Amino acid sequence: MQEKKKESFSEKNRDLANEFNRMIEGFKDGLWRYCRYLTGSPWDGEDLFQDTILKAFGGYYQRWHPTNPKAYLYRMATTTWIDQCRKEKRNVGILEENVLHHEEISNGLEAEEALHILFDLFSPRQVAVFLLKEVFRFDAKEVAGMVRTTPGAVYATVRRMKEKLQSVDLLENSTQTPDHETDPVIKAYLNAINEGDIEAVLALVSDEAHNEAALGFQEYSKDEMRTGSMKFGLPGMRALEYNLWGRSVIVLLSEEGNGPEIHDIQYQEVENGKIVYHVSYYFRKEFIFAAAEELGIPPQTSKPVVEWG
Repeated sequence: MQEKKKESFSEKNRDLANEFNRMIEGFKDGLWRYCRYLTGSPWDGEDLFQDTILKAFGGYYQRWHPTNPKAYLYRMATTTWIDQCRKEKRNVGILEENVLHHEEISNGLEAEEALHILFDLFSPRQVAVFLLKEVFRFDAKEVAGMVRTTPGAVYATVRRMKEKLQSVDLLENSTQTPDHETDPVIKAYLNAINEGDIEAVLALVSDEAHNEAALGFQEYSKDEMRTGSMKFGLPGMRALEYNLWGRSVIVLLSEEGNGPEIHDIQYQEVENGKIVYHVSYYFRKEFIFAAAEELGIPPQTSKPVVEWG
């Protein structure tokens, strides 16, 4: 009886999740870019995106009033990020009004040109205001609700930011990511994946390992991995190590059809000679598409349980 209740509860969760995902599908690409710009990092942006989706899903069914899904998602991302900054004791900034709030600066500045320096020059709330108003084109009243301020403060903030950006060199200084030595455990993991040796893979994993397919599923031990995600063996893909946005990752490549395509991107944490945390971005369309552009390798758009065509 207890098992039937668990199954029924899981089915209801999946139905609600499918309904929610259908409703927000058209907004996820823009939301991912917003999270990336807001945090100043693709990796931090991906974390914020995942937190936003989970919180938005949990909170949406508590809404008693008709809700604009797009505005709701961006509001959730904004408040989640600002709250996180507060917990880290960062100064999130105060948004002040002034008498010129109705005026707009027209100086030819392209908002996209400033994206790479916003994070260094301005407070988290200022960055959020600029992105929401100038890049994602929400009106001042909507932005005010998302960052918990007034429309006048939104106008004034954007104006002051544009004035400051006029005096800043917007040319980006590129930096080379230093080479690193691959951890021996990760080398062994790569070899095991490429040889299709599932027992060799599991031998490298801690008994208490956390295995996560972002926004897909979670497993909390090697036994759960063995009877769950690895029950039917390895995918039979070629595994290579890449540096993606400053982080070493493993990319699984499908070589069917028109050549190599990104099947999955994985990241592992190793401690005391064992993999203790393993995350897969298999289900993360926006992340994999952005990574594909960065790495110059097309994504696999049709794979088990996933259809992105």
